[in-house]
Amino acid sequence: MGAMNPSPIHNADVLVLQHLNEDGPGYLGQWLGEQGLRWQVLCTEAGDAYPGSVQGLQGLAVLGGAWSANDDRPSLRQAEVLIREADALGIPVIGHCLGGQLMARAFGGRVETLAQPEIGWLPIRHNSSDAARAWLGEQTEATVYQWHHDSFVELPPGAELLASSPACAHQAFALRQHLAMQFHIEITPAKIADWLEHPGQAYPVQVLLHRDSVQDPAGMQAATARHQAGSERLARRIYETWRSRWR
Repeated sequence: MGAMNPSPIHNADVLVLQHLNEDGPGYLGQWLGEQGLRWQVLCTEAGDAYPGSVQGLQGLAVLGGAWSANDDRPSLRQAEVLIREADALGIPVIGHCLGGQLMARAFGGRVETLAQPEIGWLPIRHNSSDAARAWLGEQTEATVYQWHHDSFVELPPGAELLASSPACAHQAFALRQHLAMQFHIEITPAKIADWLEHPGQAYPVQVLLHRDSVQDPAGMQAATARHQAGSERLARRIYETWRSRWR
């Protein structure tokens, strides 16, 4: 497949970089719409090429996906170029799962596979620092949605760790005006249903091997009913803090 021509950014305040068709903006898209913001999604798998520059944007969001951040894919390297350019231009970047891992790589951190995956609704705890409270609220514990085997095992220079979980020491970091998350704060019940329809060959084995960090479908769906509303409240907090950093 030849190189795709960069897709133009059409009069948008916010650009959302999407990697795979099944990992769309979810609740982030709903929130952006409710704010009346002009936003655009570019999806690699759908044939969109990421732009050559993010000049003129207010915010940049990077979504997740089943790829590894270390995969040799031109679109992942271009996402990292745009993350670094956004940083240089003072444009706040927010990263979800793979997006957070790409931020770690872009700024000099390291992404590796963990000893055990996290899949489902699982607890994280923030460290009560000023930055953690600003981004994640006063409550130190939250139950958030996870689907990852890799993580940013080494933070970039100058980054501040905000939150951890038992299976994943680095759940979120702040760096200057940016936030990188390992969890899926953009999750919706529709996204979960899509993922459970095609969970990948490893998932049934992971359910058996890692009962403390991987939920089975029935457990996950019951947990969604309990935790989705709280996830959306936290998402609003995070996205409002991100927006407050726009120029």
